[in-house]
Amino acid sequence: MTTTSTAPPPAARGGRAGRPLRRPARRSGAAVTRPGFGWAVPATLFFALFAVLPLVLVAVLSFTDWDGLGAPRFAGLANWRALLHDPTMIRSLWLSVLITVLGVAVQTPLSILLGVWAAGRQRNRAVLSAVFFVPLLLSATAVSVLWRAVLDPNFGVPAQARWLFGDGNLLGMRSGAIGVLVFVGAWQYTPFHTLIYQGAARAIPEVLYQAAQIDGAGTVRQFFHITLPQLRNTMITSMILMVVGGLTTFDTVLILTQGGPGTDTTISAYYMYERAFKSFDFGGGSAIALVLVLVATVISLVVVRVSGYDRMRGSTEGL
Repeated sequence: MTTTSTAPPPAARGGRAGRPLRRPARRSGAAVTRPGFGWAVPATLFFALFAVLPLVLVAVLSFTDWDGLGAPRFAGLANWRALLHDPTMIRSLWLSVLITVLGVAVQTPLSILLGVWAAGRQRNRAVLSAVFFVPLLLSATAVSVLWRAVLDPNFGVPAQARWLFGDGNLLGMRSGAIGVLVFVGAWQYTPFHTLIYQGAARAIPEVLYQAAQIDGAGTVRQFFHITLPQLRNTMITSMILMVVGGLTTFDTVLILTQGGPGTDTTISAYYMYERAFKSFDFGGGSAIALVLVLVATVISLVVVRVSGYDRMRGSTEGL
């Protein structure tokens, strides 16, 4: 069997000082070896044990009447019918969606800008990036306690700047409490999404920017015509993570607002906690948890379908 070869392009004929570039050896017609199913067994068992099994148990409990003591009693659809006529549940769902949408709207542009900046070669970039990523190392509980102290109306920042914060009781009014929850969530989790965008921005081929510079495109035009389109897949992945994280936020609300003032920040995850661990209605709490799972799944699937993410394919996918 004879093979024909073509001359390499000029860029591949020589490196600096005319030295030839070595290419990695490639076997013609070599079959691609995919990992066997055995490699997926540990992850599959872990997911089944800590995700699928608890979800099944929650689904079973949602059809029971159980106060945490004794054996659960089958209650049929009583918990689900109660949720349909529970105004607090309906309001908590809308509030969860509102806080999630606001979180995505705030975190996405900040993460993109900071991620693209951190992927550059600016002076002291590494040091500044490390400082900026510090909130990512803290737990949500520690962050919530920190900001509760900072925003204390008697001894915190609002007490020292009443010209800006009024009476200083930001957590005592609905708009202020929701704004604080969105701000604290963005302060903690924006570094995580920034890290994702930083890695994606560094993977963009440099030749695209070089060609744009030759054509006379400036920095802003390169950002909107090269960087953003190349970050599309990353943007969708980041938004899905934000949606799931926003709908399941609990500890921040528990520490900062405890669902208040009144029920103005009682999101579904916190309402589930109240029903299950304060009212000892584990059947009703399980139904709320299952509703949260369904809502998060539906919203994630809608984002994937609308964005066309499910139809995108990479040249090395599955290799």
